Amino acid sequence: MDAHRHLVRFWVAVAIFVSGSALLASDTVLIHGHIYTGNPKAPWAQALAITGTRIDAVGTDREILARNSAKTDVIDLQGRTVVPGFSDDHTHMWQGALALHGLNLSVPESSITPEDDPDVLVKQLKAYAASHPDDKVLFARADFSTEPPSTPRHELLDRAVADRPVVVHNSSEHALWVNGKALALAGITDRPVADALEEKYIVRDAGGHPTGMLMEAAMQMMERALTNQLSQDEKLAMLRDASLYLNRYGVTSITNASGSLAEIELYAALRDRGQLTVRIRTAFGAIGATHHLTPEFLAELDKARTQYHDDWLSANLVKFFADGGTGEVPPLMYEPAEFKKLVLELDKRGYQIMTHTYRPDTSRMVVDTYEEVEKINGPRDRRLRVEHADFVSAQDIPKLARLSVIASMQPAFCCDVEGTNYDPHEHATTDRWQSMEKSRVHLAFGSDWPCSWPPDPLIAIQEAVTRTIWRPGNGRKDFPGGVFDGAGQGGTVPTKNSYVPEERLTVEQAVNAYTQSSAYARFSDDRLGTLEVEKEADLAVLSQDIFSMKPEGIAKARVVITMVGGKVVFSEGN
Repeated sequence: MDAHRHLVRFWVAVAIFVSGSALLASDTVLIHGHIYTGNPKAPWAQALAITGTRIDAVGTDREILARNSAKTDVIDLQGRTVVPGFSDDHTHMWQGALALHGLNLSVPESSITPEDDPDVLVKQLKAYAASHPDDKVLFARADFSTEPPSTPRHELLDRAVADRPVVVHNSSEHALWVNGKALALAGITDRPVADALEEKYIVRDAGGHPTGMLMEAAMQMMERALTNQLSQDEKLAMLRDASLYLNRYGVTSITNASGSLAEIELYAALRDRGQLTVRIRTAFGAIGATHHLTPEFLAELDKARTQYHDDWLSANLVKFFADGGTGEVPPLMYEPAEFKKLVLELDKRGYQIMTHTYRPDTSRMVVDTYEEVEKINGPRDRRLRVEHADFVSAQDIPKLARLSVIASMQPAFCCDVEGTNYDPHEHATTDRWQSMEKSRVHLAFGSDWPCSWPPDPLIAIQEAVTRTIWRPGNGRKDFPGGVFDGAGQGGTVPTKNSYVPEERLTVEQAVNAYTQSSAYARFSDDRLGTLEVEKEADLAVLSQDIFSMKPEGIAKARVVITMVGGKVVFSEGN
């Protein structure tokens, strides 16, 4: 009887073990890794398990392998380092898609400019046009001056292509250089246009003739004219390619720092086709343009946030440009009272606000306005944002912390000998990363892609850790086109010097700014940004351990696998 009882107990135990294992079985397990979870209570792990789109266990190899079954996909990391998927806190997805599709004349290795290389530029454009005979419009990206009268003219582009519109985006995305055909397409003639702000930024010569340079708000004339030049399928294909391109660098989610309802609807179409591979939070706002709270604009804002608020798409965000990005000193776009009135009203309606600033005085205006918003509209979880907070003064850092303002910054823009200053007469220290960390400011990193190229977080992390000073390459005395391109951009080369080294970050701080802080900035920290149980399985597997290698080599590491929601969306060599 006892033997029988023991036998029954044995088989019951086996049944419980087997059924328990089946219940614990995961879809995918990653083992033998060096996993940075971002969880301060348990920052490192060997392995993790995924079921569906979410992480269901993090721990040792032994703990995770207990969740293995015949149907489990096992990924052997072979000791490689894993980090949470990078959340790029500031991109321009549509402009990035255009740059990928077109001719890029400003890459890390070199910059071909109309000032220095006009004949080479014409030759490249001619060759590109010949190889793209079916393109109705030819797009390019380049460095060029935005300081009249030294801005380039349409005649140079006409030499290259006279029979089709050519639209060249400045690497800052605050100016377009176009040919005669493009001017005609946009309806820009010798007569002033109806919109005074758009007319203000059409560069004309002494005779009133348009030169082919459209800056800030004037760019919207060209954008409107181009709306119907690309089909829906062409736009979707370009955005799909852009999404996959970001995945190549371990980017799994972004804050799209410009956009509209029409653009969001394109991402929705990709999502519905199963072709969207980055999570996108899109801001309403056009580069260099100002907001007007018309009934149509408010209706589109409300429609977007009502319809799009899932794990892939969200839209409760408005982008302001407090100043521009052209000329020796960027132009102001709003009077303080006007800016305050608009922000107060949109905040009252519950929208998150982000504001572009390229000047110390506009940075101060934005921070002061946010303080007023908190006082007048009352406390709530706003997560107000200052874009390019490189220029926030040391005196305002405690205020950022007290108001829980997001400091959105792009390390790839740093560092000239003067930091990230656009104004050569401004010598205040910029990019105060460590000061912000010590003051507990929410520091979130991004690329501003395509303003920096490529959108590689590892380049940004290396710059955040080293603050290397960059100088013009190819024997130039100044940066191409008078534009400072930053770390590894447009032919710049590193020096052995560091810009204000006490503001350097640790690797862990820089990774956190590109993952958990960026997730927080987009209201996604409850499900993104760290590798913890119940969070989305968004991660990047790296070729090297960036936490232990020499800081000067971090940018040489590569992403070998990117996962979004437990699905591999990029693998090296595939």
